[in-house]
Amino acid sequence: MTLSSIKKNSLITGTLLMTAAGVLSRIIGFFYRIFLSRTIGAEALGIYQLTGPVLSLCFALTASSIQTSISKFVGDAIGGCEDSLCGEKKARAYLFLGLVLSCSLSVLTGVFMYFNADWIAVRFLGEARCAPLLVLLTYSLLPCCIHACINGYYYGKKNAFVPSLCQLIEQIARVGSVWIIFQVTTEKGIPLNAFHAVCGLVIGECFGLLVSMSALLQEKRLPRGSYSTDSVCNRTMTYAFLAMVLPLTINRLAVAFSTSLENLLIPQKLQLYGYSQAEALSVYGILSGMTLSIILFPCVLTNSLSVLLLPAISEAKGRANENQIRRTTKKAIRLGLLLGFAFTILFLFTGDMIGNKLFHNALAGRFICRLAWLCPLMYVSSLLSSILHGLGRPKQVLFVNLLACLIRIGMIWFLVPGYGIGAYLWGLLLSQVFASVACMWLLREYM
Repeated sequence: MTLSSIKKNSLITGTLLMTAAGVLSRIIGFFYRIFLSRTIGAEALGIYQLTGPVLSLCFALTASSIQTSISKFVGDAIGGCEDSLCGEKKARAYLFLGLVLSCSLSVLTGVFMYFNADWIAVRFLGEARCAPLLVLLTYSLLPCCIHACINGYYYGKKNAFVPSLCQLIEQIARVGSVWIIFQVTTEKGIPLNAFHAVCGLVIGECFGLLVSMSALLQEKRLPRGSYSTDSVCNRTMTYAFLAMVLPLTINRLAVAFSTSLENLLIPQKLQLYGYSQAEALSVYGILSGMTLSIILFPCVLTNSLSVLLLPAISEAKGRANENQIRRTTKKAIRLGLLLGFAFTILFLFTGDMIGNKLFHNALAGRFICRLAWLCPLMYVSSLLSSILHGLGRPKQVLFVNLLACLIRIGMIWFLVPGYGIGAYLWGLLLSQVFASVACMWLLREYM
């Protein structure tokens, strides 16, 4: 493949661009995790990580499925109209629909979380110290939803530059703001804590909003009166959009809730194993905030490819190009396995060193070595899940993901109280084995 052909291939160029931005963001986030682990400590890091499930649920409800739907319908509009003006008009109409829906949901969700933060912290998270963090997180929901919708618009237009830039600036702003807060608090003799880390998250989302809005404002204005037909008031467009958003939202919420329940049970069951509350939060913080940040680092490549695989497979299916789907599926499996085993070997040999040298935590190093075998399984299953979505099989992906979550939840509920965190690590491995095998079985006709 020549350099010119690579430049013309939006799947390759988009993947490379998103991967580059993702790698830079992960590198920044990697050192940020080290910084947090050394400044706020493992227990505070665990408290900070406990807010993650709530944020995931909020994103699944208010933005995730809407972003995907915008991307799909914008792509259809651009590719389905011979007149470029007509296609752009419909694309912006779908963006407007998504923004209205997403912003409305984010405001309602934010108001609910703001006034019920204490109840959510105590009853849902089991940690009262999370309440002020949840109150602060409500201010991140609206900017997060707006720039997620705008990113979906650019994904649909096969323009990965704006979402990549948005991701990078957001990460830089998050880390930079916490560093500035750290300098100020140090001078005043105030220790950095989890609340300051959430401040950085909110500031990062606001900068992401500024970048995406700036890019959108640079778009060419449509002629006056161009929304007179096929506008956002068109019932057909609205119903089609909602018909995709609603079931997709249910799917994302089900998976997000299952994952959130899994994360919330770990500290609780570790206390039944014999740990104190502080020790349980510390182990959870080491696992989620340190170990998994290392194990998931290489996912930046497969995640970038997964985002762009969906529309590519969908287009091949629309053209009834079975050979293209088959070739793409085989290449995805080979890439996932090759990349996965390479990082498995790397983590097996360097896990202890990473834990001791970077995190100053021997337990994190042992976790990295034990979870190194997850890499090939995670990478293959994520790529194949994207292919299944492109083939129009979201229910099958949901079924696989839920069963994988149930395996992990079952291990946490029944075995962690008796065998400790090791039982959960085995649950992670078993669930990924199941997910990978199940996805390959569902795509057996293309292998």
